[in-house]
Amino acid sequence: MASSSRRSTASKTRASAATAAASPSRATIADVAQAAGVSKATVSRFLNRGELLTRDIAAKVEAAIAELGYSPSPMAQALKRGRSRLIGLVVADVTNPFSVAVLRGAERACQEAGYLVMLFNLGNDGTREREAIEALSSYQVEGFILNTLGSDPAALAAAARLAKPVVLVDRRHAGMASDFVSLDNAGAVQLAAGHLLAQGWRELLFITEPMAGVSSRLERAQAFRAFTAGQGVGGTCFESDEGEEAALDQALRAARKRAGRQPLGLLSSNAVVTLRVAAALARLGWQLGVDVGFVGFDETDWAPHVGPGLSAIAQPTGDLGRIAARCLLERLEGHELPPRQILLPGQLIVRGSSRKPE
Repeated sequence: MASSSRRSTASKTRASAATAAASPSRATIADVAQAAGVSKATVSRFLNRGELLTRDIAAKVEAAIAELGYSPSPMAQALKRGRSRLIGLVVADVTNPFSVAVLRGAERACQEAGYLVMLFNLGNDGTREREAIEALSSYQVEGFILNTLGSDPAALAAAARLAKPVVLVDRRHAGMASDFVSLDNAGAVQLAAGHLLAQGWRELLFITEPMAGVSSRLERAQAFRAFTAGQGVGGTCFESDEGEEAALDQALRAARKRAGRQPLGLLSSNAVVTLRVAAALARLGWQLGVDVGFVGFDETDWAPHVGPGLSAIAQPTGDLGRIAARCLLERLEGHELPPRQILLPGQLIVRGSSRKPE
């Protein structure tokens, strides 16, 4: 029995060895040191180039690294140097094309500078802003780019407590003295509403997501009211919430009734609202460029293919992300500057939805 037990144990040992050989674990710095016949400290010096090694020892370590396929952890190396090379990016809604385009611009600029971007999507839930900042800080991010709702005071306190540089995109945080990069909302509204007016749409309706303290939405609504008051034309704002189709349909009917014989022009605050408006017009049986004029914020891939083509205000989203990243990187490089506000102009793209009414 003892002999049988020993044979069974030996068999299990050989099986374990075969399994280990079939699925080898990732090589460690200790494995490299053993293969090269040197200490772990010597391998570490080779990797970090902190101290010169003889050619012979360096060649041995290099050969062992190649043989074992050893790859040092970038995070571990960065943390040893006190730098993670990570940037935290918080966006309000990753389903919004604006957020995705800003992310791409920021990510490209960070990669060019040797940084990686970590993304946290709020899903338009303002109560998660503090959670986002604290979660990203646990990964030792060196700074933050925030495109958030700006409605959580605790998030502001959390960011200030971390004492890391912050750049705001599109949405301001009251009381936060940080670099701010955004579309020139007032100028863009004047451009869009002025175009509708010039085309002959005399009664205007501005449709936005719930404003509730979101600075960019508030700024656009305020600019719209100022424009219509200054031009002496009818202008109304309507807040459209997700899932409330009947309320949007009723707002459109009411606006058309107010317009009477005057042609009705619509201005949507972003691509999310544009889709809601397009669906509402289909339900009502109204035609773009015929029954109503239309201009929407955000140029999208699908804008040319909806009805006669949607006129749009194209935001410089890639530039917004790139400039925000550049501002943050300057802070990380030690530049001490007063908080900056950078506003970029929008571009009007004219298609059939805003053509002159017949």
